[in-house]
Amino acid sequence: MDKSKIIAVVMGGPSAEEQISISTGTSIAKALRERGYTVREIRLVPHDFAAQVKESGADVVVVAVHGLYGEDGRLQGALETMGIPYTGSGVLASAVSMNKIAAKRVFLGSGIPTPDYMFLYRRDREKQDMVKAITDKFSMPVVVKPASQGSSLGITIEQDVSGLQKALDLAFQYDEEVLVEEYIAGQETSVCMLRRPDGSVKVWPVILIRPHAEWYDFNAKYTAGGVDHLVPAPLPEEITRTLQKISVEAYEVLGCSGVARTDCITREDGKCYVLEMNTVPGMTPTSLVPDAAKAEGTSFGELCEMILETAHL
Repeated sequence: MDKSKIIAVVMGGPSAEEQISISTGTSIAKALRERGYTVREIRLVPHDFAAQVKESGADVVVVAVHGLYGEDGRLQGALETMGIPYTGSGVLASAVSMNKIAAKRVFLGSGIPTPDYMFLYRRDREKQDMVKAITDKFSMPVVVKPASQGSSLGITIEQDVSGLQKALDLAFQYDEEVLVEEYIAGQETSVCMLRRPDGSVKVWPVILIRPHAEWYDFNAKYTAGGVDHLVPAPLPEEITRTLQKISVEAYEVLGCSGVARTDCITREDGKCYVLEMNTVPGMTPTSLVPDAAKAEGTSFGELCEMILETAHL
């Protein structure tokens, strides 16, 4: 990237992940400045976004907004109308990946292994006994997730039927659509990828996630010492290859670009599943992508520059 260009890093925004986004954005901005780039930081105000970008003088935008606006295709669409290259996935890939129900449909249609599921909608709450629908289909425990939320916000791993209504109420606070999945006991992993300028996909070593809490929740993700990232993951070579293969397949069928990360789980019998795709993965001090890159000797600054080089329209 030409270092005479002005790089705007957009972060924050009106989402439950605002503070995590600010941590990601400030970390990226600092790293790029240290590598000689002229960087402007933008705290997202959606209705003023076009003016904010214009005022910054940005030639290129690094999208560091997690969740609402940053991962659902809205910022990407605005930047395309302005003709300003940006990092990460495009409008459609962002929107589909952000919605766990839409992404699940793509995985199912593409033969990518993913847990058994049920889709529930707020509009049906008065006319459908959702607790009964869940217990008719699944044995406990189950995972209840808002369709379009990140950082494990609004997610419950519910062990008991008596807690299902509360889990549904929480998920519907975040979204009009809720995904219920079978609970798969196993090892949680992440696979981090980046589309190179030549179109090939760079895959970093698989990360095995060992949270100190019961599961990999918001606090485990963003509290220092809340989780251990084992990278390269101490897994059999065949499982490692399978996780990388299905993650790249998920990246490709969703049409992703730039840096992205799949969350996966592996059962005791070795069966691997893709849970979801993250198109604006965290770049905080406790984040997975920097740890995966570091395992191959790539510094945080080098990683940020690699991501910047993927900017596109």
